[in-house]
Amino acid sequence: MKGRSYLCIRGGEVIDPVRQRRERKDLYIAQGRIVDPATLEPDIPWRIVEAEGKLVCPGLIDLHVHVREPGQAYKETLESCSLSAASGGFTTIVAMPNTSPPLDTPQAVRWLLEQSQKRSAVRILPTGCLTRGRQGKELAPMAALREAGVVAFTDDGDCVQNAELMRRALEYAAMLGVPVLDHCQEKTLTEGAVMNEGYWSSVLGLKGWPSVAEELMVARDILLAEHCQARVHCQHLSSRNSVRLIREARLRGVPVTAEVTPHHLALTEECLKEFDPLYKVNPPLRTRWDCQALAEAVAEGTISVLATDHAPHAPHEKEVELDLAPFGMIGLSTALGVYGRVFVETGLLSWEGVANRLTVGPARVLGLPDPLLEPGRVADLVIVDPDIRWQVDDLSFSGLQGKSPFCGMELLGKVILTMVEGKIVWPKPEDF
Repeated sequence: MKGRSYLCIRGGEVIDPVRQRRERKDLYIAQGRIVDPATLEPDIPWRIVEAEGKLVCPGLIDLHVHVREPGQAYKETLESCSLSAASGGFTTIVAMPNTSPPLDTPQAVRWLLEQSQKRSAVRILPTGCLTRGRQGKELAPMAALREAGVVAFTDDGDCVQNAELMRRALEYAAMLGVPVLDHCQEKTLTEGAVMNEGYWSSVLGLKGWPSVAEELMVARDILLAEHCQARVHCQHLSSRNSVRLIREARLRGVPVTAEVTPHHLALTEECLKEFDPLYKVNPPLRTRWDCQALAEAVAEGTISVLATDHAPHAPHEKEVELDLAPFGMIGLSTALGVYGRVFVETGLLSWEGVANRLTVGPARVLGLPDPLLEPGRVADLVIVDPDIRWQVDDLSFSGLQGKSPFCGMELLGKVILTMVEGKIVWPKPEDF
C-alpha cells in the first residue's frame, strides 16, 4: 500500500459466510491483519476506503485453477492468472498439476511455490499428481509431495481408470490427511467425443459425450471413499444424476464433497450449435435441466463449493476445427457476476449464501480455518457492489489469453477492490 500501514474500510456490509449473515460496520487493517482500533495508539492516520452500499467479504477461494506454469506460459503466466483472480475477488487459488512437467515431484512443487511468492498477486496453493505423469499407472510420491507443500492430490484433466490404483491413492491420501480432487470420466465412453450426447450432438452430427461417463466414476469413487474413509471431492459436476449420487452419499455420511463451475450453471449444449470451440470444455456443457439441478444442489448445500476450472488456451489453439480444439475456457474474472445472475437474481441464494460456497466450502475441503473478517485474522478480503449490472466483453477481464465464454451476457455484481494480506491487489495499486 505504498507506505501506508493503516487502512479503514468504512460503512460496508461485512459478510460472515459461516453464519450467512451481514452486518454494517467498519473494518480496520494494520500490518496486514484486521485489528480492533481500541487496542492501538490514538491518532493513527487511517487511510479511508469508502464502502457504503457495498459488500465486504472474506477473500474468495477458487479450488480449481489451471495456472499453466511451468511449461505453458504462452497460454497464461503466474502474473496474468493471479491478476485475473484478483479482478474476480479471489485471494487464494488452488493450482492443478497438469503443467509441463506435471507437478509430480517435490522439486516441481517447490518451484511453483517459490515463483508464486515472487510473481503472484494472490496466494497460490499447489496440488500434486495422484499418479506419475498423470498416466494412471503408478502412484506419485505422495508423502514427498505433501512434505513439499501440496494441499491435495489430483490427476485433473485425466481420471484414474484403475480402481485398485485409485483405492491405494485414497488410502495414502487419508493417511496424509489431505483430500483427493476427483476428475470423474470413464474414458472408454468418451473417446473422440466433443460435446454432450443428446439432441444437439445428433443435430450437429458430432460425437456425443454421455453423462453416464461422469456418473460411473462418481459412483465408483463414492464407494471407494466410503470403503477407505478418505475425503473425495468431485470436480466440475455437470450431470443431474451426479447430483443425485452425491446427495445420497452425503446423507449416508460418506466424506464426499463436490463443486460446480459457472459455465455448467449458465451455459448449455446449445452454445455449440455454431461449432464454436470456445464452448468446448471437459466435462461438456449439458442441458438446461442439468443446469437447473446443479443450481438447486448448490442452493440446498449438496454441492458446497463454487469453483471456476479456469483453463486458458492461446487463441491459435482455439481458432481451429471443433474436433481439433483443446478443452477448456477462462472464468476467473466473470465468476462472481455469473453466480450473482444464477443465484441472487433468481432468489435461489443470497449474496451471503454465494459467499459461503466461495469461501467456507473450499476452505473446509482443504481443512483450512473458516474465512472470517475479525480481529487477528489476515486481511484477505473483497469489496463487491452487489447492484451493478455489467455486460461482458473482451476487455472485461485481465487475463493474458482467450475470449470469455460469457461475452455479451449481462452479469450481476462486480468486484470493486481485492486485498491480500492487507495489500490492495485489484485494482492495481497505481490505479487505486
